[in-house]
Amino acid sequence: MALTRLSRSATADIKAALLEFVGTVVFLLLGFGGIQAATSETVATPNATTDLMHDLYIATCMGLSLLVSAWLFFRVTGGLFNPNISLALLIVGVIGPLRFALYCIAQLTGAIAAAALVEALTPGPLSANTFLAQGINAAQGVFIEMFITAALVLAVLMLAAEKHRTTPFAPIGIGLTLFACHLFAVYYTGAAMNTARAFGPAAVTGFGYKKHWIYWVGPFLGSLLAAGFYSVLKHYEYWTLNPDQESIDGDKSPADPVAKIASAASPRSSDGDAAEAESTGESAGATGRTKVERSPV
Repeated sequence: MALTRLSRSATADIKAALLEFVGTVVFLLLGFGGIQAATSETVATPNATTDLMHDLYIATCMGLSLLVSAWLFFRVTGGLFNPNISLALLIVGVIGPLRFALYCIAQLTGAIAAAALVEALTPGPLSANTFLAQGINAAQGVFIEMFITAALVLAVLMLAAEKHRTTPFAPIGIGLTLFACHLFAVYYTGAAMNTARAFGPAAVTGFGYKKHWIYWVGPFLGSLLAAGFYSVLKHYEYWTLNPDQESIDGDKSPADPVAKIASAASPRSSDGDAAEAESTGESAGATGRTKVERSPV
């Protein structure tokens, strides 16, 4: 019985890994294709765009590619396409060791396939490799990749792994996170945030960049950082800090501010009226007693 259950689980993991390979190819084919198009147009017509617009084009392309492909495969494999996200999900217990290993193989080979397809389908050398900008040293590159990977992984954990009303829309938030991280880091490091994304083009072009290791160490540390922070949030029951945040019950909306102010002021007004009435009554009583004392016997 236990062996049958284990066999079914392993079969499901293999099927999921095969589909994760397909999803990774779709994501990176669109992403690498966009980068190739931006670079080819810049080379062909140097005055057609500025470097800033080139970086913005790449950031938009990668963000939208992840948004679309993650949404397509969200209910199939989870739409990870990233060994560093797989590692974080293993750490927090969302996936098991076998699925983690199979996913990593699928994601790395999918990245190679996507890079090879883009190189075969487009003219010119493949331009999707990641490298550090001039003036950025290896340590800076590692920490930039660590922090942007942590942001992406945390988005996956909080929006997709955590189940709430907006979980079906998690690919939107995850894609926007990738877009925002590209806006910061695409100029400095190429904004990999994903070892497979850096590995695929490097494998196809022969690992010509000597500091390729940065895109293994930085994202790895980012996975650990995000998984650790998420674990702390869960341990201290973060949902109790801001309860009803995802509620759609209108009764839990803030009360009418005007009515609240009026009700707060009303008791003070009533107390003032009562005090005035009491003072008036005491004054009248004193006047009555004076008149009685002065009346003739």
